[in-house]
Amino acid sequence: MRSSPLALTVLSLLHMRPLHPYGIQRLIKQWGKDEVVNVSQRASLYRTIDRLLDAGLIAVRETERDQQYPERTVYEVTDTGRQTHRAWLEEMLAEPRAEYPEFPAALSFVMMLAPEEARKVLSQRAGKVRGSIAALDAAADQSAQLALPRVTMLEDEYRRAVLAAELAWLDAVADDLHSGALAWDFESLAALAQAQD
Repeated sequence: MRSSPLALTVLSLLHMRPLHPYGIQRLIKQWGKDEVVNVSQRASLYRTIDRLLDAGLIAVRETERDQQYPERTVYEVTDTGRQTHRAWLEEMLAEPRAEYPEFPAALSFVMMLAPEEARKVLSQRAGKVRGSIAALDAAADQSAQLALPRVTMLEDEYRRAVLAAELAWLDAVADDLHSGALAWDFESLAALAQAQD
């Protein structure tokens, strides 16, 4: 089985204690891990659990029956799952991987907009990034009040550093677009593309 952020998350939570899928999903949201792991589709969590089960990385511990709730299967991590979890974690931390987020892909075609249009949308993004930084700062303040250890917030610390760097870059590009230091016209770029045929 190939590693994935969601599979790593499920194994990590099952290291702490046996859980049913609803409990896993609840902890992911309570601990803010849904900010770094995509669990927007409940089906993806169930598919991941099925893949982990088929691979022998987790096992059924018991099936809970309660008249208030539907039957719930409780899972636990296996010894193989513990070993695999550690290998995945070390690899994900040590090895940079090529990831393909939307923003760089869109930037590679920003010339399809006029410079002023590009400045406008990049400034909108900068405003949203500022809001994300403010939210992370508020979460850090709350964690400090709760005296949570720093290690529990490292992903937020990393995300804030990345967002701060992105914001500085967005502001610099917007300034260059505003001053005219960065400018283009689509017709010239299209003619350049045709000349390279």
